[in-house]
Amino acid sequence: MLTPRAFRRECHADNIAMLTPRARMLAAYEGRPGDTIPVAPEFWYYIPARLLGVSMIELELEIPHWQALQQTFRHYGSEGWGIVAPGAPPVGKTQCTQKWLAEGRLEETTTVVVGGRSLSSRRWLDRIEPSWMVERFIKDFERDWPAYAELAFIPPAALDWQPVQQALDAVGEDYLLEVYLGDPFIDFAGGQRQGGLEQVIRDIMDHPLEMAALQERYIDYLVQKTRAVFQYTRARSVFVASIWSSLSLLSPAFWRKWDRPILQAVVQAAHECGGLVHHHFHGRCWKALPDLLSLGLDCICPFERPPGGDVTDLGALAGLMDGRVAFNGNVHTVEALIRGSPEDVRRQVDEILTAFQGSPRLIIGTGDQVGWETPDENIFAMIEAARRKTSQS
Repeated sequence: MLTPRAFRRECHADNIAMLTPRARMLAAYEGRPGDTIPVAPEFWYYIPARLLGVSMIELELEIPHWQALQQTFRHYGSEGWGIVAPGAPPVGKTQCTQKWLAEGRLEETTTVVVGGRSLSSRRWLDRIEPSWMVERFIKDFERDWPAYAELAFIPPAALDWQPVQQALDAVGEDYLLEVYLGDPFIDFAGGQRQGGLEQVIRDIMDHPLEMAALQERYIDYLVQKTRAVFQYTRARSVFVASIWSSLSLLSPAFWRKWDRPILQAVVQAAHECGGLVHHHFHGRCWKALPDLLSLGLDCICPFERPPGGDVTDLGALAGLMDGRVAFNGNVHTVEALIRGSPEDVRRQVDEILTAFQGSPRLIIGTGDQVGWETPDENIFAMIEAARRKTSQS
């Protein structure tokens, strides 16, 4: 196995200038040649918890996520990316309570009195699974949305940006820490809407004018927030996530109307500030690719293989992308990393390398977050396959 240390020795022997993990990621985002192809497995919750020997509850409540990722990327000797967000000042009167449930889960209830309304949400934290919402703030569209908007649209200048810069300083060159900006509109509108995605679609049908106005307000807010990121921090990249914003759940036309404008506005604002934009687009993506590529995004992930996604022809994908945006992802987290052998993992990495041969805008990543059951030898095989390719070039 070509370990990170062995790779550094080979580069030193060949008088190759070594970049840092963060610099390799940025080079791929910007389309500049690097010293090696970056490998960025999506180590989100499971692997950091396993590595640190903590429960998922401890990981979520006691350890800064950026810090857990830092230790994980260091351990495996890979590149990577993660997110950090600014703090929010108190709005209204907030009370948070916790209680243990019979299943060994922790229930966290948050109640906020704001805008003349009392809003409440609940989430369950589990020892082995990431937390999930069981109750959301917005139950009544007409009465709760105006109150919740006071929480959702805090002026960017009023946010606490100091923890963001402190995290960026602490991470340094270990990996690419990005500022979490927000989600596409459907995810934003449903994130705290009781009923989630299904209810948001009903809201659009029942309240089209109000939802269109909310979309415009959200676009304007994210533009302001994007500019604030680069005004108040030294971050190089912002991150736009996705939950339901996927062609696995939305039609292409619906996505183009409600989510695409958010991405377009963010890209324009970030580029005007000299920043970069990374978008996480899970699930089926093929019918949205022409749109995604036209936006000017700097990195897209994770280009999932079936059954979660619809990327079946990497050669055709590489031709369509044509170096316009950094490709990140595609190694199957179940069939290859969990159920497969190191050779299966190397085979999928080789398929990506062959399809994107010669492109500097390439990051070897995973199609989703790396699962708890993933053998270490498969993770190292993924990293080694790209390192070996670079050392043989």
